[in-house]
Order: sequence, then structure tokens, then C-alpha cells
Amino acid sequence: MGSRSAVLNIFLVLVFVGWLFIWVMLPTKIYKYSWTPQLLDELNSTYFREQGTNLLLLTFPIMVIAGVSCVYLHLYGKSTSNQSSDGNNKERQYFGSWKRPLLVMEPLGIVNAVEFTFAAMFTVLLIWSLANYVYISYGTLHMHNPNEKVWMAKFRSVFLRLGYIGNICYAFLFFPVTRLSSILPLVGLTSESSIKYHIWLGHVSMALAILHSVGFVIYYAVSNQMIEMLEWSSTYVSNVAGEIAALVAIAMWGTSLYKIRRKMFEVFFYTHQLYFLYIFFYLLHVGVAYTCMILPGIFLFLIDRYLRFLQSKRRARLISSRLLPCSTIELSFSKNSALTYNPTSILYVNVPSVSKLQWHPFTIVSSSNLESDKLSVVIKCVGSWSQKLEKQLSSSPDRLQISTEGPYGPSSSHFLSRDCLVMVSGGSGITPMISIFRELIYRSTTQATTKIPKVILITAFKNTSDLTMLDLLLPLSTTPSDISNLDFQIEAYITRENDPQENNLIGHVQTIVFKQNPKDSPISAALGNSSWLWLGAIISSSFVMFLLLLGLVTRYSIYPVERDGKIYHYSGKIIWDMFLVCASVFIATSVIFMWQKRENETEGKQIQNVEIPSITNSPAGNLCGTELELESLPQQSIVQATKVHYGGRPDLKRILFDCKAADVGVVVCGPKSMRHEVAKICASGLAQNLHFESISFDW
Repeated sequence: MGSRSAVLNIFLVLVFVGWLFIWVMLPTKIYKYSWTPQLLDELNSTYFREQGTNLLLLTFPIMVIAGVSCVYLHLYGKSTSNQSSDGNNKERQYFGSWKRPLLVMEPLGIVNAVEFTFAAMFTVLLIWSLANYVYISYGTLHMHNPNEKVWMAKFRSVFLRLGYIGNICYAFLFFPVTRLSSILPLVGLTSESSIKYHIWLGHVSMALAILHSVGFVIYYAVSNQMIEMLEWSSTYVSNVAGEIAALVAIAMWGTSLYKIRRKMFEVFFYTHQLYFLYIFFYLLHVGVAYTCMILPGIFLFLIDRYLRFLQSKRRARLISSRLLPCSTIELSFSKNSALTYNPTSILYVNVPSVSKLQWHPFTIVSSSNLESDKLSVVIKCVGSWSQKLEKQLSSSPDRLQISTEGPYGPSSSHFLSRDCLVMVSGGSGITPMISIFRELIYRSTTQATTKIPKVILITAFKNTSDLTMLDLLLPLSTTPSDISNLDFQIEAYITRENDPQENNLIGHVQTIVFKQNPKDSPISAALGNSSWLWLGAIISSSFVMFLLLLGLVTRYSIYPVERDGKIYHYSGKIIWDMFLVCASVFIATSVIFMWQKRENETEGKQIQNVEIPSITNSPAGNLCGTELELESLPQQSIVQATKVHYGGRPDLKRILFDCKAADVGVVVCGPKSMRHEVAKICASGLAQNLHFESISFDW
């Protein structure tokens, strides 16, 4: 099994390197004057015309990688499921220095050596491409009207090539936001952790697009061709389509800036839904040849988006909810026992009675191994959406209709095999730590040969009432012996109070058990138990279907017109491309999803409701001196292992430097200032045993 995975891995790397090589050669004289004529002779067939070359060189490789990587991830999951994580210690230590934070600064955030290297290479590619494009264009300047001067032609050429460079950014722009991606896990990423790359690419592409647009407005003004801005050419790119795309993009970009996004999230959310409109007019502007350059990212994103739409139509079976004194909600769903996920995974939740359009991601705190039939998420009520949900639950409703997407998460949890694991959290940032803690409970009781790290949880809260979030470290089903093999300590810091506030912790836990609706179904993977293989089938079949349909349309609709010396409308070709892509994705995805849906429904009928014990008092009350009767030994263990500090913040530098184990994993989730502080400590080089991992909800 391992050898097959290694062969596939090598194959994928070679194809990817070849694809990058094409991008490097694309702006050169060799490609334009030597390779292009030969490629056109071989590939400009009656079935694909001018799209043939770019389809083969720039679209086909990534689609092959996406399809084959599904097989690789399927084999990789099987080959590692029964192996200890200790086997890859040497490899992890070798790459550990590359993943250590290298830069901690605004606006980039936390950047490790790998990210810095790839960002530098990408920047070099942009500069290389622009320099070559401009150099070649200056050698063959084309005057667009008799009165045009040489400097005007050069000016136009530069800003036209800035648009070409923007295409490189768009070729990568959609990969980070494809949640069910088979490419991101290959490099250890999830869509959530790679959102920052989407933001970086978005800023760069918008800067290039604005320069491109403003440059052409200036060019049209100085050359007395302003009428060109209203042209929708039948033989060349549509200027009007480009202007509409630019206006939509500016609206999306402006509302996505950090301060606006944080203060007016709904404005950002709804404006960003204009991306379909933007893609439509952008592709009309660039034409079919350049569409093939950016098609893989859009194609894979459409598959993911349509799969998410289909999955969201199913209503999830909500079992119960717990309302804690700290305005925190735990929602527990029934799930298919075959559904597995790693710690720190997230689930997207939609509550139509609160908002029909809004979907919010929340950390899954349950362990799929420890709680095979139940999935739980925790929601901190700090925004208008979560506060409306809390108000509804406070009235103890019999039912609550909820739809979900996911779960999505990392393909591995290598940080669980460290000698020591330090988890640093602030506020609601404790939720990923809960999922890690529960997974370690499972491993400590069932995997005798697996190394279980010593756990140090450093958590900061604003108020005493927030201590009740520590109750969530244990699932309600935990037995007295569940955590006896786990070596852990908890240091809790209350930053805005100097003394315990016992009254905030007593008698405020509200548990609601919901009546079941036969139409609701347990949460399951969108494509069943063999999700990666079925995703590979969707990618492969939809792309092959697109090529077949495109060949038929080109041969029997477009080619006859051009063969007779007539002109087929330039925008008509791209509209055909967009229609065929959407049709292929819709047909292939619908057939496979509906096939898997029948199997999921059959398994869902066999899943019984989970018994939820009711808890009225919070064991956290014992942390500040209130003596409550604890129902189990695990709760006593949590209280005994917890030390509460009032009126101060943790001295993270001292705590981390005091960890003398050879291999210390440091996982942080919380406010940006906390993440940056921990990252700077790990990046200082004063403690080579610290290995940094960051989980962020603040993008």
C-alpha cells in the first residue's frame, strides 16, 4: 500500500513541476516564436481550435493531479490508519525548521519558511513574466490608429501585460477556497488554513486589475479613443465586460478589507456572493484561450460548490443542546458511525429560522473515535447571528431545523505524537483544544502502543463564567477511567477579574433534548465512506464530459462557420465554454451524489437516537471554591488538574521555555495578538524543541 502511494506521489510531483515549467516558459521568445507554431500545427484541430494548446498544457495537468490525488489520498488514509505516528518522526524533524515561523508582521500575519519561499518564487514568476511580455511586445509594437505615437503604444503594451500577469494570480485564486479539495491535503493544507493565500492573491490580482483598468482609461483618453470603452467586439475581447467585471471586483475587494469585514460581516458576506457575476464577465473579457489558463481552479471550485449545495439540502438530525453560563452553546447531532474526521475539523451550520442564507463555521469538539454516533460543535454567542440562536434555544423549542456542510479538516494530526503538547487558547479559541483533548482521551484508552504526549493547556478567559467551557473537555458519555492514562495540567487565567465570582458558575447549565423528525438525517460524508474515490470519479467524468461536449460543439457549430471565412462571435465561444463546464459538473456530480445519497439514507435509518444525560450544575464551580457534588471521577480529575489565576495574563515565554521535552508541539488558537506572541517565541530560535501550529478563525 505504501509503495503505491509513493509512486503516485512522485507522479503528482512531476506533473506539477511540468505545469509550473510551462508557466515559466509562457512569456518567453522560445515559447512564442518556436513552440507556439509547432503546437498550433499539432493541436489546432477542428475539435478544439485555438483552445487546444492551452487545454493540453495548462488545464489538463491540474485536472490530472486533482483526479489522481483523490486515489492517493484514499490509499494514504488506509496506509496510515493502522500505523503509529512515530514512524515519521525523522521526516517531521527534518521539515520542522521549514514550518517554523519566519515572519510575524502585519499585514501578512504569521509566515513560515515554506510559505515565504513559495511567495518569493511566485513574486519572481510575476516579475519574470511581466519583464518578458513587455520586452517581446516592445520589439513588435502594433499601432492601433494612424495618429498613435510610439510612447502611447508602449504605454498600452505595459498595461495590457499587467492584465496578463493578473491571469497568473487568477489561475491560483480559487484553489484555497475549494473546501473539498484533493489538492490542498497533498501539501498539508485545508481550505480554512489557506484562506490567507486567497486573501494575498486577491490583493495582488486586484492591484493588477486596477492598474490594468486605469492604464487603459488613460490610454483611451490621451489617444482620443474613449468610445472604445463602450465596445463589445465580435472579433476580440469585450471592453464592456471587462469594465463590469472590474466594478464587481472592486465592490467585492473593498468590502473584504479587514476592518470592514470584521465590523460589517454581513455586508462582506453578501457582496462576496457576486463572484459568479464576476467570473462570468471576467471570462467574457479574456476570451477562450486565457480561460483555459485559469479553468482548473474554477472547474474544481464549481464541483465543490455544487456538492456543498446538494449536501446543504439535507436537514441534520439535531439531538440536543447545552447552554452554558458563559453564553456558549454546544449542539449535538446524530452522525453516521462510518464518518471520521481529525481533531480541529469544522462544520458549517445554517439555521433557517435565524438566517436562510448565512452559513457559519464552528469547531467540532467531539472525537469521531470516542463518540462514533454523535457530532458536537460549540458556538460562542458574540455576534448577532449566534445571539439570535441563543435566544431561540433559551425558549426550549421542541425542534430546531438545521442544515450542515462538512465536516472539513486536516488530513492528519501529527502534533498528537509529540513528547509534550502545549495548547494555548484565548476565549472561544479553546474549542479546537477540546477536540484535541477528547481525541487524546480515546488514544490513551485504546492504543497502548501509541505515544501519548503530556498535555499542558494554557487558556485565558475574560470572566469567571467562561470557566464553564472547561466542562466541555469531557464528553457527557465519559466513563470514570477514561482519562486515568492521560497526563495533563490546565492553567486557566481570568484576565478581567481579581477574585472568584462563584455565583456565575452555579445552576445555569440548560440541556435541551429535541424531538426527532423522520425527515432529518444523521450527518454523513457528502460522498459516502469512500469520499475521495467518488470525488475522483466526479472530477474525471465531468472533465472528460466537458472535453467531449466541447469537441462536438466546436466541430459541428463553430468550425463550419470559421471554415467558410465567417467570424464566430468572440463572446459566443466563451459562453459555450461556460455552459458546457456547468452542464458537465451538474450532470456528473448529481448522478454520483444521488447514488451515494441512497446508501447514506439506508444507513441513516439504522442509526438509533443517542441518549443524552442531563446536567444542571457546572463542575467548573469547584474551580473557584464552590463545593458541588461531582458525578464522575473524570470531572474530579479535571478540577484537580486545573489551576485558576486571576487578574493577569499568562507568561507564555516562561511557560514555553520551561518545557524541556525534546519534541514539544505548540498549538495556539485565540486573538491575533496571542497567536503572534506565541509565534514570535517559537521563531526566536532560543528553544529549538518548540514546533508551532496556529489555528485561526480571524482571517
